[in-house]
Amino acid sequence: MSKSSRGIFAARKLKKNRKKFRWKYPPFKRRMLGLDYKADPLEGAPQGRGIVLEKVGIECRQPNSAVRKAVRAQLIKNGKVITAFLPGDGALNFIDEHDEVHICGIGGAEGKAMGDIPGIRFSVFKVNNVSLTSLISGKKEKPRR
Repeated sequence: MSKSSRGIFAARKLKKNRKKFRWKYPPFKRRMLGLDYKADPLEGAPQGRGIVLEKVGIECRQPNSAVRKAVRAQLIKNGKVITAFLPGDGALNFIDEHDEVHICGIGGAEGKAMGDIPGIRFSVFKVNNVSLTSLISGKKEKPRR
């Protein structure tokens, strides 16, 4: 007879074992310990606000060759500093230091980076409460303070 429990009254033991061995499965363990929420600067929220600390250029991955424009922003809700991509042609010209930016995920798999931009998980979609696309297209102007 094998050592595994397989009897008419073995349900409790089987259930207990299953509970124990689930912890060997990495997605279960990450979910139960909340590791993905702890690692996420937005803390599970779809969007966040931040203050621009500096403008940066990021070299993109092979086979492309370009400098992708991004900003380092400090989130208002928890003070974490993240790098966020600026989509659109000439978007960098509409952003200055100490501007307030709205940030959302960039849309990569499992909340990770997307395309040829290494290590960037977020993108900017608003500057000082004005949509970045409307600034680029010239429909609106950035408010003067």
